[in-house]
Amino acid sequence: MVSRVLAMAFFFWIFSGSLLAQAAISPLPSASPQPPSEPHTIALTIPAGTSLQIALDKEVRVRKVGEPITGRVMQPVYVFDRLVIPVGAVATGRISRIDAIPARTRALSALNADFTPSHKVDVEFDELTLPDGHPIALHATIVPGSGQVIRLVTADQHKKNAVKDATTQKMDQARAQWNNAMKQVEAPGRMHRFMRYAVAQLPAHPQYIDAGTLYSAELSQPLDFGSEVVYSDRLSAIGTQPPPGSLVHAVLLTPLNSATTPKSFDVEAELSQPLFDQERLILPAGTRLRGAVLQVRRAKSLHRNGQLRISFREVVLPNGAVQPVDTRLQGVQSDSADNAQLDAEGGVKSTPSKTRYLSTGASVGLALIGSGGRNDVGDASPIAGGVTGFKLIGLIVGVAFRSHTYGILMSAYGGSRSIYNNFLGKGREIVFPKDTVMEIGFGNRTSLPMPGVNPGETK
Repeated sequence: MVSRVLAMAFFFWIFSGSLLAQAAISPLPSASPQPPSEPHTIALTIPAGTSLQIALDKEVRVRKVGEPITGRVMQPVYVFDRLVIPVGAVATGRISRIDAIPARTRALSALNADFTPSHKVDVEFDELTLPDGHPIALHATIVPGSGQVIRLVTADQHKKNAVKDATTQKMDQARAQWNNAMKQVEAPGRMHRFMRYAVAQLPAHPQYIDAGTLYSAELSQPLDFGSEVVYSDRLSAIGTQPPPGSLVHAVLLTPLNSATTPKSFDVEAELSQPLFDQERLILPAGTRLRGAVLQVRRAKSLHRNGQLRISFREVVLPNGAVQPVDTRLQGVQSDSADNAQLDAEGGVKSTPSKTRYLSTGASVGLALIGSGGRNDVGDASPIAGGVTGFKLIGLIVGVAFRSHTYGILMSAYGGSRSIYNNFLGKGREIVFPKDTVMEIGFGNRTSLPMPGVNPGETK
């Protein structure tokens, strides 16, 4: 009897444990299954017209058409949210054209003791090698106006010791990225630069393309990198509000020139890199920014330089939805010779070069020697005056005739010309060619609601 009771108790214990185990692993009747995330296929194709920024990684002596050149990609290239061409990819090409020098230019250069004036040189890039060694054929054209030594100009910060906001911190990161990219370039040292400058002053000298010269190569044919499948949950945040202080990288689609661009002129740029909020994709590469020129001033006499201020007020998402934004220009690439300066409000102006004081001082010093009397400097007076006026012809006439009257006239002309060019003449214009890279910061802005059509749809 006791054994029968114990067997029934053991059976009941096993049965109840099985029920509890099934209850533990079975879903609750009230829980509804989550709908599967919808897949979307996105083509990883760089469209024709996209610009690659390529900087020469070493200086090139201009000898003949076909001279090989090599460069490095300085800005990453994205399609939607995927990196397809990283910084550092190697581009190879050649000098494609060396223009003849017009007779008038050659004659004027000869008068200034320069028998080898610089030719206009065109280059082309025809192959790209990715870091993994994979070569890609390039079909691209160099954008007119590129081919300069470029620097990244950032907004002034008036309070150097102030706590940095999010935008300033991101600009520090952008500068660091630019500096790291430029480390791939064999920048010449001070002695090398001095020797190049000294050689350039000789009557006959070779022509070089400097290391770091940056070219914008626009694709004439698309580059295909396959496709990727993304799910709608990864696309759900597209069009939502970026956090204040977000910074986007964009390329200018509208060429700007302070001499010819009118106020209120429409300006358009395109995001070259996607914007993420942690892991959420907010704005994919290819998103357009639309704005206008808020202020423009042409360069004027008395060496007053041009000024330009632009602002982007609309975002155009890849599906065509348009949303208002509040942005400010935080950084821009500019020709090093322009000495561009970006203020805290996003305005750009060209600042005078400090070397103008040195060059003017040297010219005025020679002018004082050239205008001195015979008892002061002897035969140096007409020679110095001739050099100040018209280098070669002035030197020849000064040596041949040794006229102090001639020395005084040439000295006055040479010194006056230097003062006019550096202080009284027209200043420099602000010029941003197509594909200029810009860093644009977002401030407080209107929320970007989710678009009404499929956010994964591309046009």
